[in-house]
Amino acid sequence: MAGSSARTTKRPPAPPRKTSRVYRARANPLRRLYTQARRAWDRPLTAYYLILGSALLITGLGLVMVYSASMITALQMGLSSSYFFRKQFVAAVLGSVLLVLAMRMPVKLHRALAYPILAVSVFLMALVQVPGIGVSINGNQNWISLGGPFMLQPSEFGKLALILWGADLLARKHDKRLLTQWKHMLVPLVPMAFLLLGLIMLGGDMGTAILLTAILFGLLWLAGAPTRLFVGVLSVAGAIGIMLIKTSPNRMARLACLGRADAGPDDMCWQGLHGIYALASGGFFGSGLGASVEKWGQLPEAHTDFIFAITGEELGLAGTLSVLALFAALGYAGIRVAGRTEDPFVRYAAGGVTTWITAQAVVNIGAVLGLLPIAGVPLPLFSYGGSALLPTMFAVGLLIAFARDEPAARAALAMRQPRMRWNTMRRRASARTSGER
Repeated sequence: MAGSSARTTKRPPAPPRKTSRVYRARANPLRRLYTQARRAWDRPLTAYYLILGSALLITGLGLVMVYSASMITALQMGLSSSYFFRKQFVAAVLGSVLLVLAMRMPVKLHRALAYPILAVSVFLMALVQVPGIGVSINGNQNWISLGGPFMLQPSEFGKLALILWGADLLARKHDKRLLTQWKHMLVPLVPMAFLLLGLIMLGGDMGTAILLTAILFGLLWLAGAPTRLFVGVLSVAGAIGIMLIKTSPNRMARLACLGRADAGPDDMCWQGLHGIYALASGGFFGSGLGASVEKWGQLPEAHTDFIFAITGEELGLAGTLSVLALFAALGYAGIRVAGRTEDPFVRYAAGGVTTWITAQAVVNIGAVLGLLPIAGVPLPLFSYGGSALLPTMFAVGLLIAFARDEPAARAALAMRQPRMRWNTMRRRASARTSGER
């Protein structure tokens, strides 16, 4: 008895309290999954990989859908079935080069290029209005012929120019503590934006003008514009927009097509109605890649403005939700880059690019769904059009460069390089013969 009493026994460790985070995470698989996702999202390079991955997936899927949606249109025009796809593929290759250049360029070089890009964009946008140089397509004179089948739309580069120039302007005024005065916040940003808007509206492109206005409001919001100033600029832009809509029968007809269940008089709502037909016939998983019916001449601009409708018809709800998820991931990562930086230029530029891409996606998809008037803007990185794809991919490269430039991301990338060099040296040492040692 004495020996047994003297013997010490180890008690098992007490289980964790049920109120602890560890216990709750182990007991609830959903909470554990949420914890792991939150931990992965907080990693330094998450935004970098998310922007790069989502942009490449959108572009790759867009190439597939451009080929599928444009085959019949090309054959009807007497061209090869892969005509539009080959042009889009060349634009994607050139855009990839611009993306790599943008992501490798330092921030100072981006700021130095802001003024030259703005000057060239304004010159080209003014050149569009010169008779004999500018080309009119679908009633909008916003194109310049480069010879042969290649066309250039300078207003697409005007969006990028406004973002870079506006971000540099606001950053310099931020450093001098001038943004607390309303005149320094508005001048010369708003007059330059109105100059670009005027050149765009001379060609009749209301859709691009809406996007440029959204970029302007995004820059003002990021700069901390007071509510009364924000409302004032919005009121002026809204009044001008209403006047331009009422003075154009074509724009009034597009506005009247909202909510219509028929084609209307003179089939003015034909495009929007058949876009809804394409989405409705796709079901959950679509009719199959290449099996669209609406692209056989029923749906105009199937490979450009209404490519999202063909995606819904061929890939179904699963395909359209995948596209929406990719755009949401790209937009959320852009917001994270803009919110975590301490550099004002990076904040304004990243916020401007994110506003541009997300606003254009909302305008395009909203028009296809019948929720917004048809504005004639392509789905970024997805629709056919090299003039739209090239500056957008350069803008994505900007976001990637800014994501790589975060202090935590730079530290993570710096830690990976010595490890790679050490592994390489170790493999070389193990490959030596005994005589060499």
